[in-house]
Amino acid sequence: LFGKGNVFKAGTIGTIQDRIAYGYVKTYQEEEGEGVSKWEVERLVQGCSGIKRTTGQHPGGIIIVPEGHNIHEFCPVQHPANDSNSEVVTTHFDYHSIDKNLLKLDLLGHDVPSQIRHLQDMTGVDPLSFSMSDPAVLKIFRGTESLNIKERKYRFTHGTYGIPEFGTEFVRRMLDDTMPENFADLVRISGFSHGTDVWNNNARELIKQGIATMRDAISTRDDIMNYLIMKGLPKEDAFSIMERVRKGRGVTLSEEEALKKKGVKEWYIESLKKIKYVFPRAHAVAYVMMSYRIAWYKVYYPLAFYAAFFTTKKDFFNLSLINEKPSLVFDKITELLGKGKAMTDKEANEITVLEVMYEMMSRGYEFEKPDLGKSHPTRFMVADQKVLVSLAAIPGVGEAAARLLKEEYENSPYKSVDEIRTRGKLNSTAISALRELSCLDGIPESDQLTLFDMQTCI
Repeated sequence: LFGKGNVFKAGTIGTIQDRIAYGYVKTYQEEEGEGVSKWEVERLVQGCSGIKRTTGQHPGGIIIVPEGHNIHEFCPVQHPANDSNSEVVTTHFDYHSIDKNLLKLDLLGHDVPSQIRHLQDMTGVDPLSFSMSDPAVLKIFRGTESLNIKERKYRFTHGTYGIPEFGTEFVRRMLDDTMPENFADLVRISGFSHGTDVWNNNARELIKQGIATMRDAISTRDDIMNYLIMKGLPKEDAFSIMERVRKGRGVTLSEEEALKKKGVKEWYIESLKKIKYVFPRAHAVAYVMMSYRIAWYKVYYPLAFYAAFFTTKKDFFNLSLINEKPSLVFDKITELLGKGKAMTDKEANEITVLEVMYEMMSRGYEFEKPDLGKSHPTRFMVADQKVLVSLAAIPGVGEAAARLLKEEYENSPYKSVDEIRTRGKLNSTAISALRELSCLDGIPESDQLTLFDMQTCI
């Protein structure tokens, strides 16, 4: 649309996070012995945090240069991760240094619509066809009753693992505090969770102290305007206050006086002052509708739900645990959590997947190991009442390699492990993983007959 010289990916700068810095410093401390005090460790962690680690690209940020202008009038450009062979060219300055001069488009991808489509394809059930107030589905936002857990020593108390927007530790705690009863409550929780200083140090304390209920507290920006209009404030003034608050500017003294005259309570005004950003209700409704639909499949088509979830998280899927007991999966979660600040981003993502794996196994469902003939290249599927692992979940196999592996098999089934290496272009890591899972049992190592094989044939 705009021409090659006018479109660039938005560049990012990856910095060292606190927990990574902590790992660096702990290693240094171990090497130096007792000479490093705990205060020195803290000082070094703070000194390392925020240092540039690498450059990258925003997942959806696109910078548009006006026609007749050159990007170098505004900022330098570079290749992400300083890889001069990369075809991607990114801006180099922080966007806020150039946002007054250049347009940025956010063309973000979203896993959830793809996940819902995958669920529809596997089950044949239209996600628009079922009720948004199913009692069994609503129960998973309050506990595990609808999941029919079989594991006698099950350790989790929440039913929302793997549900977008509601599966994080932060929102799970919010569910404990609010115990939602209907769809509208879920929308309010979505507003709380996406705002800044809307829940923590604000609505949560008001609810816990009994000053306000979940339905009284500010959740979305629409709540502010509608409430103030209801209290008799002119619509223009109500809108103006909503806009100030949602941008984190609070209320002016004159606005505060006007609110008091209309009978707005002190706690509500203080709540307005604390907010730094508040979510629009339409966004919250859209998010919750998608999350609820996925929750419906989790209750009524659990195998399809787990297959769709693991498809979106295959890069962090631990293939070595698929044949283990639920208790061992839980032990692995505990082990990773025990690393604390030293935990890497990859390990944090792995915990998210392990939590859902533990729940699935505790419900009595099983995995089917990868099969070169049956497995989909990139999607987990349901086969023989089990979740069939995708080829791309094999360690060392990316999506492109998985597609080639499947394509070659469909052209002609592999006759030996050597053929899998050469035609399928699998590396030693992937071959070892397949071997450990007994996926290569019965397949000879080579097409060449040994003298022993010839004697056996004779």
